Amino acid sequence: MISNAIREQFPILNQNVNGHPLVYLDSAATSQKPRQVIEAVKSYYEWDNANVHRGVHTLGSRATDAYEGAREKLAKFINARSTKEIIFTRGTTTALNLVASSYGPSAVGEGDEIVITLMEHHSNLIPWQQLAKKTGATLKYIPLQPDGTITLEDAEKMITDKTKIVAIAYVSNVMGVTHPIKELAAIAHRNGAVIVVDGAQSTPHVKVDMQDLDCDFYALSGHKMLAPTGIGALYGKRALLESMEPIEFGGEMIDDVGLYESTWKELPWKFEGGTPIIAGAVGLGAAVDFLQEIGMDEIHSHEKQLAAYAEQRLSEIDGLTIYGPRNREVGVVTFNLGDVHPHDVATVLDAEGIAIRAGHHCCQPLMRWLEASSTARASFYLYNTEQDVDRLVDGLIKTKEYFGYELG
Repeated sequence: MISNAIREQFPILNQNVNGHPLVYLDSAATSQKPRQVIEAVKSYYEWDNANVHRGVHTLGSRATDAYEGAREKLAKFINARSTKEIIFTRGTTTALNLVASSYGPSAVGEGDEIVITLMEHHSNLIPWQQLAKKTGATLKYIPLQPDGTITLEDAEKMITDKTKIVAIAYVSNVMGVTHPIKELAAIAHRNGAVIVVDGAQSTPHVKVDMQDLDCDFYALSGHKMLAPTGIGALYGKRALLESMEPIEFGGEMIDDVGLYESTWKELPWKFEGGTPIIAGAVGLGAAVDFLQEIGMDEIHSHEKQLAAYAEQRLSEIDGLTIYGPRNREVGVVTFNLGDVHPHDVATVLDAEGIAIRAGHHCCQPLMRWLEASSTARASFYLYNTEQDVDRLVDGLIKTKEYFGYELG
């Protein structure tokens, strides 16, 4: 397990909430930031703040070096072939919408098919709904097994020669399911389709390798992997990105502008119109450094142990239902406590200084499949401990008492 020395590098965790030491179990929504990331952003604003790719002065050069240096770090972190395959965006949502809006209309037409799953975050569902409406394509869903997983056999049936796009999360933000992306990519490619991967919940927690996975597009968010909010990236295979047109126009992304025609810069800048999120990129680069210093294999192992411990402890509470498969690979555990509304559960836990998520988690079709209007979710990261899980269990027992349940 990762040592407490790592936890001590997160200043926000050193506080009391409602008179109790904070237990933060909402990292699937956003992660906390280590001092190293906070200091990197602070240093940028104190010493290097300038616009990038424009000025020849010293601050402009340093800002550009920091911004492009972050791109290089991220490219190596996910094993992209080139920095030209890394487009900085506001996050996963923006990246997925970029693919749907720029690549989608030229790749999908009437009678074609787009294949996704019922457990997709709305960010990886609504863009494809809209694309299907505009083009006359059909949106198809790979069915879920009783435990919320999918099978490759079902994927083989759903992905056909009519399929143009397969869009799927590497890791579900609700069920904690880890999908076999490499195998799904192979099925998509055999049928002439591209695969678009929502990597928001995978990039912070498991080692990802674009060349090994062979996905065509991969979207990620910095704020879920220790970086600031408002920064993320789209990875795309270079040939695909080269074929796509930008969807935002203005400064920074142009090569030459005439009165009636304009041309675009080369990759990756043709997709980064306007002043980019420079400080966010600097923070993302620092977050990548931090994660690599610890090691993604170590982080994955730590989370897997925490998830197993959480499943064991939560299973001891009578009346509590855990959703999704057991022995999950990442630290996301979603549950309901009898007929107590998840918002009430979260409110009582907050009174104990424990932060969890409650709601539909931007996955309303999945909630309907679960026959639940909403659920509670505890999500763990490298700074969490087994003691945090114990505090969660104690808090849930107090919740049962508060609502008049007999303790099992």
